[in-house]
Amino acid sequence: MKKRTFTCGLDAAITVMGGKWKGLILFALQDGPVRFGELRRAVPGISERVLILQLREMETAGLLHREVYHQVPPKVEYSLTEFGHSLNTAMGPLGEWGEEHMDRIEAIPWDQAR
Repeated sequence: MKKRTFTCGLDAAITVMGGKWKGLILFALQDGPVRFGELRRAVPGISERVLILQLREMETAGLLHREVYHQVPPKVEYSLTEFGHSLNTAMGPLGEWGEEHMDRIEAIPWDQAR
């Protein structure tokens, strides 16, 4: 496994958070363990395949814990680790900034910015 170096803390944080969905998944897990189907409903627009990939990446990064219950039917729950909770806490002010400026951000003609 290749070790990565970062230029600053923001670079490291964005690497862990990379992608469109991880912040929404973290938000969905903030109140406790959630099953896969509940996560899928809590993150509208995400495909099953992408959710699985994002959950694997987040588990590898140590942001979440995957608990498998050996029963019929099988049951799997996802929950935040202490590391994941700390990232969720750090993202709180960013979410507040987004809420405060959402109207302005929604008004940006993103298709023209390219």
